[in-house]
Order: sequence, then structure tokens, then C-alpha cells
Amino acid sequence: MRPSPKSNTSDNSSDQSDEVVRVASHLVPVPTTVVDARGVAIANLRLEDFELSIDGQTKPISDITRSDSPVRMAMLFDNSGSLDASRDFEKRAAVRFFRNVMRPVDQAAIYSVSTNIELAQPMTSDIGRLQQTIESFAKPEGATSLYDAIFQALVYLKPFVGRRVIVIVSDGRDTTSRYDHDFDATLQRLTSDECQVYVVQTGVYDNANVRDLAAERRMQEFAGQTGGAAYIPRTVDDLDVAFAQISADLAQQYILSYYPGPDKRDGKYHQISVRVKPQPNARVRARKGFLVKSSDRV
Repeated sequence: MRPSPKSNTSDNSSDQSDEVVRVASHLVPVPTTVVDARGVAIANLRLEDFELSIDGQTKPISDITRSDSPVRMAMLFDNSGSLDASRDFEKRAAVRFFRNVMRPVDQAAIYSVSTNIELAQPMTSDIGRLQQTIESFAKPEGATSLYDAIFQALVYLKPFVGRRVIVIVSDGRDTTSRYDHDFDATLQRLTSDECQVYVVQTGVYDNANVRDLAAERRMQEFAGQTGGAAYIPRTVDDLDVAFAQISADLAQQYILSYYPGPDKRDGKYHQISVRVKPQPNARVRARKGFLVKSSDRV
């Protein structure tokens, strides 16, 4: 059953009174992070500095904005038995994330992910409530329906105005999602929704014999295809570095707007490439493609 974005606790009702709207548009937003060789964000770029290519052909950018728009995020918190050994670390990761990344204009929801998926905390800007939700989770148990959780989060986030972000705090393993929610189907759904994915992959060990390398690659693919990033912190210091990078990402992005013509609204995957013309050596991270059906919103 789809959770309603308006089914908030009373302290958040005023936050959302004007938040949820439905927009019939084929706009493809392209959140874009641009850094120099040292990893420092490049500021003050203009629309004419960017070149957007779709399937190898240069296309016009209709608009460019900076990332001062609010973020609406859903954290998928792994509560399955596979995370028992790294439980405390996972909780600290989630709490630090909200403390370090969220701004006053941002809001977040939390899903508990195990065999079943639960919306544990509806959308709120109250960091204290988010922290309490994380700390209240009991001993992890059960299997992991991670891909099912991504599908639910995408449906939940879609009506919200602002940049939509999914943050996955998990080892990345999926064991019990529906047969039609496999990796490929989940990646395709992420491609057709304008939602960035950031992964804080916990429960990962240096010994390659006990690491699930396939799960790591899948998480990296989710992040890379949507213009997000994946991190594998092993210490608290690593956590701080990862969250500082995510915070900088969300605070320093350019949002490019592209309206695909009818020939691109065909339900097929189309590749995106972004280049900064005056700085060819700049490192650019943006979503790698989109998929639009003629009758659907992007």
C-alpha cells in the first residue's frame, strides 16, 4: 500500500501544506556536480558554459539553477539480520548523516528495511525525530527486501516538490524482493524517475573473501546512473568524510533542465553526457540517462 506523503505526524503538517503537487511535465532535471582536479567545487558557471548531449547529439539546455532548492530524501535503513555485526556503526552512520547533511529547508523520511518494508518516520524536517526513529530500532532480524524498498521510496517521493534523493544505509545485499523487482528492473525504475541515489555501504570488510563484491557493484551502479555517489566507510572518521562530501554535493550542484522532444519520449533509455566547455579538465558527475514514456511524467 502506498504511503501518503501527507500522512505526517502533527508537528510536520504545517511543513507540508504546500509541498505536494502534481505536475504534468516532461522536464528532465539533470543535477550536475562540477569539481576541479583537487575535488574543489567550481562555482559561478553559467548556462552557456555547459554542453548537454543526448545520445551523442548536443541539445539545448532550457534553464540552469543552483542547488538552493530544498531536498526531499528517503533514507532506507537496513534492519535485516545481515547487519547484526555492524549494527552500532550503522546507527551512528544514519544519525551523523542527518546531523551533518540536512539543512533547515530539507526534509527526510525513514524506511525500515528487512523482510518487510515499513515507513518508520514520514517526511519531516525535525532532526530530533529522525534521530529518535533510528535509535528506537530494535535488534535487526529477517531478510532484506532492499529493491522493494527502493520502489516504495520512489512512489512516496514522487509527489514532493524539490530535489528527490534516496540514501541507502545498508550492506547492499538483497535477498527477498519480489521477482519483478530485481536489480535490472530497479535500475530502470531509478532511470525513469528524477531521483539521485547516495549509498553509505555498511557491513563491508577489507577481506575480499567475506565481501559481497556483487552488492558493492550494484550499489555503485545505482549511484552512478543517477548522479549520486557510493561510499564504504570503515571508521567514524570515514563517515565524517563521506557525509561532508554528500553535503557539499547537495549544496553545490547545478540543476540543468532539458525538455526532450517527442522522439525521446518513447519509453527507451537515452544517454546523457554533460561537459563544461571552458574547463575541459573539470570532473563532472551527472545522471547518465533518462527514460520517458509519452503518457508519463519523467
